[in-house]
Amino acid sequence: MHQDDITEFIPQRPPIVMISRLVEADDKTIRTELDVAADNVFVEEGKLMAPGLVENIAQTAAARVGFLAKRDNVPVPLGFIGAIQNLEILELPPAGATLQTEIIITHELFNATVVKGAVSHEGRIQAQCDMKIFIAKEK
Repeated sequence: MHQDDITEFIPQRPPIVMISRLVEADDKTIRTELDVAADNVFVEEGKLMAPGLVENIAQTAAARVGFLAKRDNVPVPLGFIGAIQNLEILELPPAGATLQTEIIITHELFNATVVKGAVSHEGRIQAQCDMKIFIAKEK
């Protein structure tokens, strides 16, 4: 799935789309890839900065919700970051890199989901965190 299609699953629009492809998704995990363009809004001095890595994790979590909504033929809901914990930025990947991001659901209760997310490049973790996400209720 390419960027033109990924916006079916997430509310963000260019230039803030931080996913290039949805690789795999199911009820408890999702994997995406991001091709880091040199003109990405989060790239400075040839490196993807920490806010871009965090946004990539958040959008990957959002893509899972969107994927499940599309699968179940219901409207894609909006989600909001409630908290970020245990954030570690280990490396800043270079422009031109293809990043792999994996989200694992650790808890779900009502409209709150807690995920563990990690971004990797060439087999090395670049960033990881736990994120609490709230899904907006339909009106």
